[in-house]
Amino acid sequence: MSFAGMLNRLHGQPESYEKKSKYKFGRTLGAGTYGVVREAEGPTGKVAVKIILKKNVKGNEQMVYDELSMLQRLKHPHIVKFVDWFESRDKFYIVTQLATGGELFDRICDRGKFTEKDASQTIKQVLNAVDYLHKNDVVHRDLKPENLIYVTPDDDSDLVLADFGIAKTLDSKDETLKTMAGSFGYAAPEVMAKQGHGKPVDMWSMGVITYTLLCGYSPFRSENLQDLLEECTRGSVIFHERYWKDVSSDAKDFINCLLVPEPNKRWTSEQALGHIWLSGENATDHNLLPEIEAFRRRSRLRRAIEIVKLQNRINKLKEHEDDPENSEMGDAQGGEEKKDGARLHALGLFALKDVKQKQETLQMEEEMGKEAKRRSFTEN
Repeated sequence: MSFAGMLNRLHGQPESYEKKSKYKFGRTLGAGTYGVVREAEGPTGKVAVKIILKKNVKGNEQMVYDELSMLQRLKHPHIVKFVDWFESRDKFYIVTQLATGGELFDRICDRGKFTEKDASQTIKQVLNAVDYLHKNDVVHRDLKPENLIYVTPDDDSDLVLADFGIAKTLDSKDETLKTMAGSFGYAAPEVMAKQGHGKPVDMWSMGVITYTLLCGYSPFRSENLQDLLEECTRGSVIFHERYWKDVSSDAKDFINCLLVPEPNKRWTSEQALGHIWLSGENATDHNLLPEIEAFRRRSRLRRAIEIVKLQNRINKLKEHEDDPENSEMGDAQGGEEKKDGARLHALGLFALKDVKQKQETLQMEEEMGKEAKRRSFTEN
């Protein structure tokens, strides 16, 4: 044992705490109920470090060990890589690969052109990762565009699936998970209805992501849980002619195979990987970029709001630390990011106006369609 290690043990620190000296912590990337995620410089370069307060998981420490076990055995080119872990008297530290290439929708907008064919190959990458998880009896439970990140800014960078905070390893193929988990708008009906869920929830989320990627808005527009559940269980997905006329029928069929309310009838990851749309054969060269840029503007409003929420969560976590004066929780934003706040807010307001106009147009088209059907019925 090194001299530093002996000192740490004298201060009641676990043996692995010695590893902490190898990392220089930077900005805070995110925060949740149990801790924060911070950027850090380590022996292998820049990494992401998840810092979990032991006080916040007291009695549920197994949850942390389960996540560690899962991350260590997951090895796939499209899944964020595990690097290391260590602990102190009051915290767990989980070190993973830091993906710096940007989120899926941001990266697409920087390309200048993004076609349906490009979308099919992007979804294929993500689906390969989901299929790997499911073959290893892991359910991610929080698939959404924000968790799809490029490893580097390079043009040929891999897209990786990140954030395994609420992922679960099933003890058996028939096990059902009971807790509410996921993100509003991407969670499957059985999660919202608290009916018990498993691998099919990830396939529902893949359907929502694919739909959004191809038209720039969600297939479901309800703003509260009960309305959203009713909308999701109607059993039919609407493809508005105005925004879907240049998208192939294969793409629509692929989405329809995933957005199935009954989990036992929803396609599995293996079935979905065999769908013709992922071959790109019949996918069109229609440029999806204008619609995706509109989605990104709406996302920026959410991010501006999230920065405020993030700082509030960090402040609460600091209160639970043993030594708040020397907090390791960091802050939500630095000086440069603060300057960006007004610009983000302005972009967000513009995005709100944009989405409201689109929703009003879609609603008008739906009402006109219903009226036309009524007239046809009356005339006949």
